[in-house]
Amino acid sequence: MVSAKNYDLARLFAALADRTRLRLLNLMDGKEVCVCYFVEILGQSQPKVSRHLAYLRRAGVVAARREGKWMHYRMVAPQHDGARRILKEVLAALSEDGAMQADRRKFNKACCAPQKQAALEGAPLPAAVEGGSSCAC
Repeated sequence: MVSAKNYDLARLFAALADRTRLRLLNLMDGKEVCVCYFVEILGQSQPKVSRHLAYLRRAGVVAARREGKWMHYRMVAPQHDGARRILKEVLAALSEDGAMQADRRKFNKACCAPQKQAALEGAPLPAAVEGGSSCAC
């Protein structure tokens, strides 16, 4: 983890300057999510999604863990106070965006009935993290 003193705000802003990465953050808000859900909802290839997630990890706003063959991602609060406030405001703005709301609806639909999505067969359901909700079923 990067200390608050050495936090690179330019890297955070660069991470937030991409629509795909914003969509990923929107879907992760309060949840730990398997990469397969991102692939399904965003309609992008797994390597492309993974590259964007790696970028967010380097910016210090996403953490990952492996469970068998599955990779799970969740947001983490940056150590830097300013960066934490910026991320909070970005998430608030995303929650009001129509396209981001549509992504959330697709996510909740896939989350509630993963058996209907061939790509999600056998995938672990998203889990809530620290006060978040996993799905709105």
